[in-house]
Amino acid sequence: MTKIASFRDRHAALIFALRTFAAAMLAFSIALLLDMPRPYWAMASVYITSNLFTGATTSKAVYRILGTLIGGAGTIVLIPNLVNAPELLSLCIALWVGIFLYLSLIDGTPRSYVFLLAGYTVALLGFPIVSTPQSAFDIVVSRVQEIVLGIVCASVVAMLVLPRSVASAVTAQTDAWLAGARRLAAGILTGRGIGQERDSERMRLAAAASEIDQLGRHLGYEATASANTGRALQRLRQHMLSLLPLLGSIEDRKLPLNWHEEAAARVACICTKTAAWLDAGGRDGQQASALRTALDEIRPELGVDPDWTDIAISGLVVRLRNLVDVMQDCQLLREAISEGRNPESLPLAFSPGGLAVVIPHRDHWSALLAAGSVALAVLCCSCFSIATGWSDGVAAPLFAAVVGSFLAGVDDPLPAFRNFYGVFVVVIAVHGIYLFGVLPRITTLEVLVVALMPTFLLFGWMAARPATARLGSILAIYLSVQLALTETYSADFTSYANSSIALMLGVALTGVTCGIVRLVGADWIANRLLRSNWTTLASVAERTSDQGPFALASLMQHRLALLAARITVVPADARSGAANLRQLRTALNIVGVRRASLGLSRCTRAAVEAFFARLAPICRTHTAGPLPDGLIGQLDSTIALTLQEPLSEARDNVLIGLTGVRSGLFPESPAYQPQQIEPGTIAA
Repeated sequence: MTKIASFRDRHAALIFALRTFAAAMLAFSIALLLDMPRPYWAMASVYITSNLFTGATTSKAVYRILGTLIGGAGTIVLIPNLVNAPELLSLCIALWVGIFLYLSLIDGTPRSYVFLLAGYTVALLGFPIVSTPQSAFDIVVSRVQEIVLGIVCASVVAMLVLPRSVASAVTAQTDAWLAGARRLAAGILTGRGIGQERDSERMRLAAAASEIDQLGRHLGYEATASANTGRALQRLRQHMLSLLPLLGSIEDRKLPLNWHEEAAARVACICTKTAAWLDAGGRDGQQASALRTALDEIRPELGVDPDWTDIAISGLVVRLRNLVDVMQDCQLLREAISEGRNPESLPLAFSPGGLAVVIPHRDHWSALLAAGSVALAVLCCSCFSIATGWSDGVAAPLFAAVVGSFLAGVDDPLPAFRNFYGVFVVVIAVHGIYLFGVLPRITTLEVLVVALMPTFLLFGWMAARPATARLGSILAIYLSVQLALTETYSADFTSYANSSIALMLGVALTGVTCGIVRLVGADWIANRLLRSNWTTLASVAERTSDQGPFALASLMQHRLALLAARITVVPADARSGAANLRQLRTALNIVGVRRASLGLSRCTRAAVEAFFARLAPICRTHTAGPLPDGLIGQLDSTIALTLQEPLSEARDNVLIGLTGVRSGLFPESPAYQPQQIEPGTIAA
C-alpha cells in the first residue's frame, strides 16, 4: 500500500469532510456568480450527492439528476392545473410521494434513489410555490440548474481530490469476508466454537455479503475500474453465494457421524487437514490437489446395499471436495482481480456457467404500508395548513415528505422519529445562531466560508462515519437548506419562527401518523422473512419456481442479511434454522435431485415427486417447530426405493441429495434405518 493510499484510508472521514465542504463552497460560489435565485440548493445538493467513494458519488449524481427531472416534470403538471383546488392538489402530491416511495422501497438497489428523489421533489418544489403557480416552470428549471451544478461540483471534486475507488473498497471487504468464511469453515471441521457463535457468524457474513453487493453496483460508474475487474468480482460473488449453504451442509452431514466412532475416525483426519489448509489461507494449490486425492480415497463406494454411514460419509466427502474447489477458485479470482486478468481464462474447478443473477428479497406489503403512512402524513400536514389558513404551514407537508421518505425503511418509526426530533432541534438552534449571530457580521464570501467551515466540517466528518452517517448527512443537508444563503443577507425572526415550527410540526405529525399506521414492528417483519423462506421452498418443491440455484442462494441469503438486522426479535429455534440456511439447502438439494433423477426408473422418479408434492403444502403453511413425523417416513421410503436402483452416478447423486434434504428438514431425527420395499410399489 502506498503512503498516499495509507493516509487516505486512515483519515477517510476527515478527507471526505474537507473535500465535500470544498465542493459545496465551489458550487455555492458558482451559483452566486451565475446569479441563480437559490444558490444554497447547489450547496445542499453537494451534501446530498457526496459519498466516500468516487463511483458511488457518480452513480448517486446520475440517479439524483434523473429523479429531480421526473419530480420537476410532476411539479409542472400538478401545481398549475390543481392550484385552485388545494385539497385535491394535496391529495395528488401525497399520492405521488407515496407511489414513488413504494417503488423505491421495492427496488432495494442504489437505483432506488431515482424513485425516492422523484417522489419528494414534487413536495419540495410544489408546496413553496402554491401561491405563485404561474412561475412554476421557471422555478423548476432554476431548481434543476442549481441541483445539477451541485452534482457536477461534487462529482468533479470527488474524482480529483484523493479519490477512493469502489473497486478497492469492494476488494478489501471481499478479502475480509473470505477470511471470515475460512475461519467459520475451519471451526466447523474441527469442532471449534458453539452453535450460537456459528449462527451469529453466518448472519454477520450474510449481512456483509449484502453490503458488498450494494457497493459493487457502483462499479459501472467508476472510470478507473476495468471490465475484467467487474467480471471477476461478479464471478467471485457467485462463489461466495455457494459458501454459506455449503458450510451448513457440511456441519449437518458431519454431526451424525460424531456418534459413530469408526465413521468419525474415518473423516477426522481429512477434516483436520482441510481446516489447516483453510487456516493457512487456502492458497497452496499442491495441498489442495492432495486434499482432493485424499477425499477420493476415503469416499466409500455405494454398492448394491450400502449402509447409512457409507451414504453419510459419501455425502460429506462430496461437500468437502466442493469446499476445496470453491475456496481455491476464490483465491484464483482474487489474484485475477489484483492483476486485472479476464476471469474467463482461469482454470476454475467450480464453474456454474453464466454470471449469477442476484435477486433481492422484496416485501410488497411492508413497502406499501410504509409508503402509505408517509403519504397519509403528507396529506394530514397539508389539511392542517389549509384548515388553519397558516400560509407558512405549507413547509410542514414538505418536511413530512422529505423526512418521512428518509426514515421509511425503519421497522419501528415512532422511536426513530423521536430520536431525530432532537436532531432537528439542533438544526433550528444552529440556524438561529448563524442567522442572527454570525451572518449579520459577514461582508465577504471569504469570511462566510471561514464562518461555515467548523460546523460543516463537523457534520461532514459525522456523515463519513458509519455510526453517525445518517445523523451527519441530515444535519448538513437541512442546515444548508434552512440557512437559505443568497447574495444578500436578510433575516426575519417571524419567518424563522414559522419555518422552525413548521419543521417540528411536520416531523411530529409524520412520526405520529407513521407510528399509528405501522403498528407492526421488527418482530412482524422478521416473521414475514421467516415465512418467505418456507414459501420459496414450497414453490421449488411444487415446481412453480423457475429460479436457478444461484438466484435462490442470493434471495435467501439476502433474507438472512435482513434477519441479521432484527436478530433480537427472532425466536431462538427459528434463528438457528435461518442461520443454517436449512430451507435454502433443502431447495438446492431438491433442484439437484430432480436433475439427477432423470437417470432413474419411472417408479423411483414418481416416488421422489410424490414426496415433493406432499412437502410443498406443508412448507407453505409452516412457520416454526418440527415438521410432521409422517413426512420423514415417506422420505425414508423414497431413499429405500432409490437404493434398489441399478448402480450409477445418477443413483448416487439422488441418494446424496435426499440425505441432504433429510439433514436439512429433520436435523434432530434418528439415523435412517434400512427398509424393505415391495416390488412394484411406490413410496407414499
